[in-house]
Amino acid sequence: MNHYRQSIVFFGLLLPLLTAAAIVGGAAYARADGKASLKQKIAAYTAYTKSRTEALQAESEVNRLQPHLERWRTSLAQDTSSNMNSNLREIYAALPGKEIQQTAFDKPPGHVGFGSVSLQKSSQIRIALRGTYRTLQLAFLDLETRMPQLLLEELHMEPVKDSTSQVNFQISYTAWEL
Repeated sequence: MNHYRQSIVFFGLLLPLLTAAAIVGGAAYARADGKASLKQKIAAYTAYTKSRTEALQAESEVNRLQPHLERWRTSLAQDTSSNMNSNLREIYAALPGKEIQQTAFDKPPGHVGFGSVSLQKSSQIRIALRGTYRTLQLAFLDLETRMPQLLLEELHMEPVKDSTSQVNFQISYTAWEL
């Protein structure tokens, strides 16, 4: 029986124990890998649902602003100087005539200012106004609200020598066009 003792220990005890240990180790590795995969998939799903919710919110915001988009497109498609003149006339009509006066309106030919370094079509418009500071502020606020494509390029302000309440504004805009 001594001859078979080594074989019995090896094939009866050691080999089954090694096989069981390999199976338990493989199962533990597979379980850990499964947990890591599950965590990764849960994180990916959470990120997906968050981005989907944000996309739906952005889409609803865009749909809510859809009527304005058409108005902006038509505004951008119009000639900038005529559009600005009509907007300025409406603004002047709403403000006190004694407190605001347009002294110059100029549209230099070609691309100058910010528009010269961009491929986007643009034009420059220079306006000179005289009036009270508050009234001119309201006029510029209303103009820039009506024409969101305007980019303030230069602003020069100085007091009128004969009046304490009036100032001269010389303002230059770059108007982006379609």
